[in-house]
Amino acid sequence: MIGTIVNAGAILAGGIFGHLFGKLLKERHQQTLTMACGVGTLFIGISGAMKHMLSTGTFSQGGSMLVVICLALGGLIGEIIDIESGFERFGEWLKVKSGNAKDTGFVNGFVTASLTVCIGAMAIVGAVQDGISGDWSILGAKSVLDLIIIMVMTCLLGKGCVFSAIPVFLWEGALTLLAGAISPAVTERAMNCLSLVGSVLIFCVGINLVWGKKIRVANLLPAVVLAVLAGFLPVAW
Repeated sequence: MIGTIVNAGAILAGGIFGHLFGKLLKERHQQTLTMACGVGTLFIGISGAMKHMLSTGTFSQGGSMLVVICLALGGLIGEIIDIESGFERFGEWLKVKSGNAKDTGFVNGFVTASLTVCIGAMAIVGAVQDGISGDWSILGAKSVLDLIIIMVMTCLLGKGCVFSAIPVFLWEGALTLLAGAISPAVTERAMNCLSLVGSVLIFCVGINLVWGKKIRVANLLPAVVLAVLAGFLPVAW
């Protein structure tokens, strides 16, 4: 659990720094940082997806069919369950309980930041590795990235971003504790599929940062589960 604790602590630190420094920024500074953060998130998503789509022998046709099928079916499942609304309700509850009931941007900041730091292979692979071998180096590297990302996001989107440490702690902590049980079943191919689809979802988060909320990313989260399951099928994606 060391990696999970370090990661959650880095997010809290980044949020505190961002809250303190954000007050010093003018509106035009915040606009520029919003674009920079959005473009950076887009790049992280693109680079993660391209790493797998261009790898020879891993996916046929660059994994495009995997992405389309997982996003389409995952999005349908997510819309039926309406995961985004669940995130927002939890954000509203946190807003009241944390004494930020009058902060109109709290929920948006919480949801956007939570999706950014929870989605992706580093969170999953790092947590599993920490649980199996006690090696939290991947989560350590992720902690540095998250500290910077959350610091910038808090400057732009407000205090709600700080509370993204909660879902990160719960998500990575649960995976770490369950790592011993799930590790024999998770293959390298399944992790590659997860990383590809997860990177596409990070790209979607970047789109929302740059152009405003266009995609209900939380409702696409079932695509990650479908990607892992697809990795076990005897099909060349």
